[in-house]
Amino acid sequence: MTDIPQSGAFPADRPAPKGGSLLVTDARTKKRNRAERRFKAYGIAALGIGMLFLVALLWAILSNGLTAFTQSYVQLDVPLLEEKLDKDGDRDPAKIAKVSTFGYAPLIEQALADLVERTGVETELAPKALTKILSSSAAAQLRDRVLANPELIGQTVSVELLASSRVDGYLKGRVSRASLARDKNLDAEHLDLIDAWRDAGLVEKRFNWDFITGADASDSRPEQAGIGVAMLGSLFMMLVVLILSLPIGVAASIYLEEFAPQNRLTDLIEVNISNLAAVPSIVFGILGLAVFIQFMHLPQSAPLVGGLVLTLMTLPTIIISTRASLKSVPPSIRNAALGVGASKMQAVTHHVLPLAMPGILTGTILGLAQALGETAPLLLIGMVGYIATNYPEGVAEGFLAPNSAMPAQIYEWAKRADPAFYERAWGGIIVLLVFLLAMNLIAVLLRRRFERRW
Repeated sequence: MTDIPQSGAFPADRPAPKGGSLLVTDARTKKRNRAERRFKAYGIAALGIGMLFLVALLWAILSNGLTAFTQSYVQLDVPLLEEKLDKDGDRDPAKIAKVSTFGYAPLIEQALADLVERTGVETELAPKALTKILSSSAAAQLRDRVLANPELIGQTVSVELLASSRVDGYLKGRVSRASLARDKNLDAEHLDLIDAWRDAGLVEKRFNWDFITGADASDSRPEQAGIGVAMLGSLFMMLVVLILSLPIGVAASIYLEEFAPQNRLTDLIEVNISNLAAVPSIVFGILGLAVFIQFMHLPQSAPLVGGLVLTLMTLPTIIISTRASLKSVPPSIRNAALGVGASKMQAVTHHVLPLAMPGILTGTILGLAQALGETAPLLLIGMVGYIATNYPEGVAEGFLAPNSAMPAQIYEWAKRADPAFYERAWGGIIVLLVFLLAMNLIAVLLRRRFERRW
């Protein structure tokens, strides 16, 4: 018997095999190694390009949207003259409420003129022209404060009023002096005053809570626009989607996976469910408009209708993910339960379903996250911006009263002309991404917490 070297190499006195020596890499092996290195380089390059685009996207979102979370304010000492606001002097709230914002505008003009004189800045602007520095909602802000505290009448109160969108943009670097040459709202003299007042600490930027808690505003008041009411509309919609899609989707999945016979009908149903998962969302919007609004006459623009439309869109995703979770449970679990006398229903509900629940919850949360970011169906049923300026007064009104949603609100801001709305659209994207990331994080945590490995 011929001895074979332990090292696996051929001895020096033995001729090399016909294909060449194992110790020498032949041309074909070198070619395969080069192809493998190229493939690895292509993968690394693709990963790098993807990360580059992701970083560029995040940079664009953050650089354009973070400024929406700050807002500029002007501090004024406004004399609340009794002869203007409460001629009778009896502090009757009903009589004080009759004074409209037009009655407060002269008080603000006088306060601005006094501020110019006090700071010693020379300007040729008339008192009425000075009001362009402030938001058009400044008089309404002052009126709301007086109505909340009628005892302030007759005093000179220090108030912080919203600066106009142009002034806010100048302080944030969005508006330059060169761009104001074509702007009729402000001119260089206004900016001279702003620079002087900023140095004196009378104009400042701070965190804008109204952007997170407020409602949409008209085209003339972009600095007052907020996404809070739209966030609440999205919340009510997601509640509808969760309440309807989870039980219906799970029940349909259990039947198709565990109880339905294998025939042409069930095959047709499964094919249609898979096809529905790929249908464009705007088709569901057209369906919701035709069925829920035109046929069933449900209230237009209501979160209830939006939730029903998004439920139809989310159901195929939940059914597919739930069936995949049920399939992942080993057949031995079912057989063991049936072997000890459990019925088919008991085996599914007591053993299979609890083990599949992590995947079911994960698929449901991901389906909700997908529905949360949809815009096209909501636009077709009328859930656009500036239809709800106040928070709903109750749960029923929250579902049935006209409202918007975060994606629709972002779209509405993005198409408006004022750059301040464009800034708020980017800020709304940040808020929406925070919600989506939170939902995906919850899905990952649930899967890791309850996942079972077989």
